Amino acid sequence: MNNLRHIAFIMDGNGRWGKKRSKGRNYGHLKGVEVIRKIIKGSIKLRIPIVSFYVFSSENWKRPKKEINFLFNLIESYFSKEIQNVIDQGIQIRILGEIKTLPKKIKKTLKNVEFLTKKNKKIIVNLAINYGAKNEILNALKKIKKKIHIKKFEENLYTKNMPDPDILIRTGGQKRLSNFMLWQLAYSELFFLNKLWPDFQLKDLSKVIKIYKKRKRNFGAI
Repeated sequence: MNNLRHIAFIMDGNGRWGKKRSKGRNYGHLKGVEVIRKIIKGSIKLRIPIVSFYVFSSENWKRPKKEINFLFNLIESYFSKEIQNVIDQGIQIRILGEIKTLPKKIKKTLKNVEFLTKKNKKIIVNLAINYGAKNEILNALKKIKKKIHIKKFEENLYTKNMPDPDILIRTGGQKRLSNFMLWQLAYSELFFLNKLWPDFQLKDLSKVIKIYKKRKRNFGAI
């Protein structure tokens, strides 16, 4: 039976979900946050050590400014109201991405959340914000001044000291990685679901895990 140390999520379909209900894309993002909360709570019960969520990509700056502002305000508002609950649950928040180039207010919020939760050990929740895997790889290479080798390279990724995802789950019907963890997902088991993210439930996660545990993982061997 395969060990399960890390699950990554590409949470696709929030905007389409909101538009299908004639309530707009931002309503879909709002509902998407509720799903994240449920998945984290369920992951704690399932004793999954690390979960990663692709929240905002380096390419998402191409979206309408109004939607971008809503997403950042949603993040700030959530942590303003829920930070104590996050701490009490033993959740450690880590931000993956180029946080230094984010607007001042959201940058301050994210750094504060990382600081306040850094001693929590029940689960690590990675939030990929202003994240692009190609940029991550280039940044890691720039930090290495001596001879490059895999171990040294991985020590300079955003996910240093973490196991690579065992599973990637992408909702929304698309079958692509969208510049997310291109290095780390080299041997991950990939699951592409047609459900939009706000419709994703714990039973869907359990089904994926059940399939994963039955798969034979060779990592290039026989």
